[in-house]
Amino acid sequence: MEDVTRRTLRASFGVLARAFTDDPVLRWVQPRRGRDAAVFAGIHIASHGAPGTGHLLFDGAVPVGAAYWDPPGYEPPVARQVASLPVLIAGITTGLRRGARLVQALEERRPTEPHWYLATLGAVIPGRGIGSALLRHGLDKVSGPAYLESSNPRNVPLYRRFGFEPLAPIRLPGGPELIPMFRPAR
Repeated sequence: MEDVTRRTLRASFGVLARAFTDDPVLRWVQPRRGRDAAVFAGIHIASHGAPGTGHLLFDGAVPVGAAYWDPPGYEPPVARQVASLPVLIAGITTGLRRGARLVQALEERRPTEPHWYLATLGAVIPGRGIGSALLRHGLDKVSGPAYLESSNPRNVPLYRRFGFEPLAPIRLPGGPELIPMFRPAR
């Protein structure tokens, strides 16, 4: 496990693209495959990327899992958010309106109390403990409550094992639902 650096940033987006290839929410926003790494790059530039909060897990020299956490209250600088627009447009060619609805729905449901936000976690091979290792590593580094939205119901049991509890689902208009989950401070 290592922190994501400029050298490994692109590899982390590739891992997430492979991990989310059949994700219901990603496919709702961008039905066409093949641009998923650009989608994750745009999301990262627009919304995430606090230093030292991305983690990449390797199997030998091959990256197999990635996770990104946002510290309480984190927002990237406005200039960076604006710079993300061409990357997002290139990745989400057919789903810009859906992407905007997704962002709005997520923002409306985020807890108001300060919390760590698990923005993204993906493993290229499910069931091998990659997600558990990434969660354990991330949770060992954070203090206070944590929050996430699971875009795939199959992942809810994993998050529950780490103390996250499901909240009322977020229903996307004309699309799938996400399961927000909260983990109180420990």
